[in-house]
Amino acid sequence: MTMVATEASVSTAAPGTKGVGPLLRAWRERRRISQLELALRADSSARHISFVETGRSRPSEEMVLRLAEHLDVPVRERNALLLAAGYAPRYPETPLDDPALDALREGMERLIQGYEPYPALVVDAGYTVVAANRGITMLLDGIPEKLLQPPNAMRLTLHPEGLAPRIRNLREWRGHLVAQMERQLALHRSDQLRALYEEVTAYPVPEDAPGEDPDEPVPYFALPMRVEHEGRILSFVSSISTFNTPMDVTVAELAIETFLPADPATAKYLQNLAG
Repeated sequence: MTMVATEASVSTAAPGTKGVGPLLRAWRERRRISQLELALRADSSARHISFVETGRSRPSEEMVLRLAEHLDVPVRERNALLLAAGYAPRYPETPLDDPALDALREGMERLIQGYEPYPALVVDAGYTVVAANRGITMLLDGIPEKLLQPPNAMRLTLHPEGLAPRIRNLREWRGHLVAQMERQLALHRSDQLRALYEEVTAYPVPEDAPGEDPDEPVPYFALPMRVEHEGRILSFVSSISTFNTPMDVTVAELAIETFLPADPATAKYLQNLAG
């Protein structure tokens, strides 16, 4: 499986930094945006942006949120910026099992169940699986219980007792997932993501781990995951969905992944299983 972790649970403050200015500067540098470009986007001036970043000027609450929006700062970290500037957090973090999110949970369940017989699941920012349909259950058949408590998409995919031995293009798929996590870590300091990255990259990879078969038809539009199931090779490409303009930290950190059959044989097999 491949999951896209949302930009949550990021500790933006480097050791020794104080106030909102250094945090905003760090986000601006991560986004590779100049002070002038940010000023133009936020209807401000490069001089004011410079004063904010150096602590010579205290930004208003509106300015903090405006800069955060133009820097594409995750919702959780917008709260951190507000706190650093001396303001109250703007965005709540509602537990997923809270009654207030009943409609959200029910909607996600209907969505992934409606995608059957193809696999689909929902993960949070740490790749923990919070919902999955029967297509995913099929792929995970026979996985040791210890890997399912709690289920983590990266761990389930790359662990030697997980899906890894069944993935026929393991080297390419593992490389794709590791590179994905490395890109995230290059932009964001997340202790949770760093720990997971160090864990999964330490898993042994057999020297004879399968790679992409040059004789197999590979969809040109995306790298497939080719996984063995009951003697058959199933081929999937994945798609990721997140919620548009979320106003809650929990909702902002959810991602829905659906697996699309990459060839007619996979689609036919899954449809036959569904009966």
